[in-house]
Amino acid sequence: MPIIAANQLQPSYDVIVVGSGAGGGQSAYTLTMNGVKVLMLEAGRNYDPVTETAMFQTKGNAPLRGVDTPDKPFGFHDATVDGGWTVPGEPYTQASDDPDQEFKWWRPRMLGGRTNHWGRISLRNGPYDFKPYSRDGLGFDWPIAYADVAPYYDKVEMLVGVYGSNEGLENTPDSPEGILLPPPKARVGELLAKKHAAPMGISVIPIHRAILSVRQDADNIPAKLHPGNERAQRILAEAMRARAACFWATDCGRGCSIKANYQSTTVHLPPALATGNLDILPNAMAREVTVDQNGKATGVSFVDKTTGKEVSVKGRVVILAASSAESARILLNSQSARFPKGLSNSSGLVGKYIMDTVGANLGGQIPALENLPVHNEEGAGGHVYIPWWLYKEQAAGKLGFARGYHVEFASGRRMPAMGAGAGTKGYGSKYKEEVRRFYGSSMGFSGRGEMIPNEDSFCDLDPNVKDKWGIPVLRFHWKWSEHELRQAAHMQRTFVEIIEAMGGKPSKASLSGAQAIKKGGEIIHEVGGTIMGANSKKSVLNQYNQSWDIPNLFVNDGGGFASNADKNPTLTIMALAWRASDFILEEMRKGNL
Repeated sequence: MPIIAANQLQPSYDVIVVGSGAGGGQSAYTLTMNGVKVLMLEAGRNYDPVTETAMFQTKGNAPLRGVDTPDKPFGFHDATVDGGWTVPGEPYTQASDDPDQEFKWWRPRMLGGRTNHWGRISLRNGPYDFKPYSRDGLGFDWPIAYADVAPYYDKVEMLVGVYGSNEGLENTPDSPEGILLPPPKARVGELLAKKHAAPMGISVIPIHRAILSVRQDADNIPAKLHPGNERAQRILAEAMRARAACFWATDCGRGCSIKANYQSTTVHLPPALATGNLDILPNAMAREVTVDQNGKATGVSFVDKTTGKEVSVKGRVVILAASSAESARILLNSQSARFPKGLSNSSGLVGKYIMDTVGANLGGQIPALENLPVHNEEGAGGHVYIPWWLYKEQAAGKLGFARGYHVEFASGRRMPAMGAGAGTKGYGSKYKEEVRRFYGSSMGFSGRGEMIPNEDSFCDLDPNVKDKWGIPVLRFHWKWSEHELRQAAHMQRTFVEIIEAMGGKPSKASLSGAQAIKKGGEIIHEVGGTIMGANSKKSVLNQYNQSWDIPNLFVNDGGGFASNADKNPTLTIMALAWRASDFILEEMRKGNL
């Protein structure tokens, strides 16, 4: 990839994009394919998964046998080559010493951001998810409906490649015929769970993942995505042909050297760079958005981490896509006499209403899965999942919590870690027999649920602490409501019921929601902080991710989410970024930007 240094910057760009992940990558792709000159600023280093991914190394080849460490919390081979919940020289603080009010902030410092490490689960928000306040009187409605976003879900699914099925379930949107790629077959443990969950009224269906189960249709998709733009069609077709189909070999969290899964670095950025309209500057730590005397954004001031010098670059439009909390931090730090509370903050809501996904896990050992013949069960995480099934009971007030969750699976014989197989301590042939017997007979269930935005969960600037470049850091305030705690307890009861129905023995369940629930930020789905809404008094952005206060400033990451449905947010981030970028193109054409 062509990467520039700070001394190679152009005097000005049409658009400056801060961040290179799902929102930043999608923004750069859409704009450059339509002829816009874009600068992308990335706080981390350059990264190319084609050359850097350790797809075939076992954990035995890694230092410490690949176990988790503070700087590699998902193991040595995880694709997050720099960053995590702890980043040297970049602290963040907690407003409370109460461990139940801790927020853990994940920050990958690398090109592609979080798209390098994620589960690739790509679920559409449904109609209920855009209008939750209208349904139960809690939280906020979005200023858009499912129908506004559906065409962009279609586009993103065709561009990145998403496998799955259409099941016609409530608030679990289907895709138009021909868009989804065929899902892989369910593993034996997943089929067993499906069999025993059905009598409980629980559907187990193929999950939607941004992974190529077959090669993309490079002959027809480009014309659908870029009608009338033959150059864009040629560039995209070439990029699609460079991607191979998955051969179900290694964990997607390592990255993918054959480009079978979606990463911004292998899907969005190569065609954007091929247009000749994109410059990428790594190691550029954004400090603030600069403005003129009229309050219009003029560009971005950043620290060049390679030299330690502060640099400013100009652009007609600024798009923040640095992750929701990081974008809020940039806005809060963009202070001046005109904007003493930071930019786009006339409502006082920048940093407010941050959300994460509600998470709780439970595993169990299933005797029926012991001593099974060996099959290839690697790659692509769980092949199935359980969508939320209790909408009617919830709407009737029978559950004690207002929003739902879905269930993800972990089963099969994956690449072994230390202690795999759960054999009795020992050695020799008897020990080996026990390991073979038990290995692959355990299943894990993970609930991923909706959090309702609340006034006690937000971030602001710490008045005393700065990072190594002298930039004030974020301070997090966090609190789960009773809705989330009861939801987590319900997850645990559900997992126990399914495991026992399968004839298994569950691990010790934490039936207390407060004990079962993961800390805020641990699921790495933080959204909000610059929420969109119908007016400037109660929101930061309008329905196009555009700042109410500064029309040439946009936030194209998860910051604009007015709620955080149980559906993983990445697909929606990309769809909204594409929609906002189309709006920017039209406003540029009209001369409004």
